Amino acid sequence: MTSTYQTPQRQILDPKDMSKWLASSAYSEILSFVEQLSQSVQGRQVSSVGSLSPQVEGIVRLLSQAESWINKYPPDMTSSSRFGNKSFRSWEAELQQQAEQLLRELLPVERHDAASELASYLVAAFGNATRIDYGSGHELSFVMWLLCLCKLGFLEPSDSVAIVLTVFRQYIQLCQQLQRIYKLEPAGSHGVWGLDDYQFLPFYFGSAQFIGSETTPAASLDKGLIDREGDEYLYLQGIRFISEMKRGPFFEHSRQLYDISGVPRWEKVNQGLGKMYKAEVLGKFPVVQHLVFGSLLSFSSA
Repeated sequence: MTSTYQTPQRQILDPKDMSKWLASSAYSEILSFVEQLSQSVQGRQVSSVGSLSPQVEGIVRLLSQAESWINKYPPDMTSSSRFGNKSFRSWEAELQQQAEQLLRELLPVERHDAASELASYLVAAFGNATRIDYGSGHELSFVMWLLCLCKLGFLEPSDSVAIVLTVFRQYIQLCQQLQRIYKLEPAGSHGVWGLDDYQFLPFYFGSAQFIGSETTPAASLDKGLIDREGDEYLYLQGIRFISEMKRGPFFEHSRQLYDISGVPRWEKVNQGLGKMYKAEVLGKFPVVQHLVFGSLLSFSSA
């Protein structure tokens, strides 16, 4: 592992750069990482996560600290717009200011020189302060941050289940808090034809959790099941959040997820969402154009 860390830079500046991105080592590593995380939680409920490693506990503390800043920067009540409460900019500025120090507290001393490179991914993971929006590209930045922690040897393969069902779940819940409180605009929403205005991976990972269970995809929209099992399955938690945020019949405002509920088996759902993530997130210029690349995730060809 190189110790020559660098501040990551944007490389996908034009749609013509997409071919380089799809051939890069970063792309193949991210795709493999996401698929491996999905496989690791097949048939696993949130409560099945055993004791956490000290490294995972450290990330849990970091995310909890970031969540505490919401109280420090309450929403600006003079803002009358439906989206984009400007107090989010203060929350994001706090993250930017604290990120490197938080990472030095998280990492062992011999990895402190990686803090600056890692901070770029962490800061980009919760939304854009200028546009006051959030979308699957920000979610992808968090995945890249986790992958960098794995490449540093900070997180181990044995942490995989906890990475999804503890760390990623806590991240999603924090992001939903930010979306709810600061009214973040959906970044690059496909409207009714998108999977979800904000997130993608809770549904991909969440569908893997259901593989081998007696629960059918059709039951995933059942309010009774969501009330009983919503805390155990990322997929149900995602449906619950959408239902809180949107009004009207589910099939009208979330057509893709409604159609998915008609697929007979979770294996097929999981497989389809994996392909969709590859095409609609990793394969779309508007989503990946803001990604940055450094020494840990390289834009050079695989």
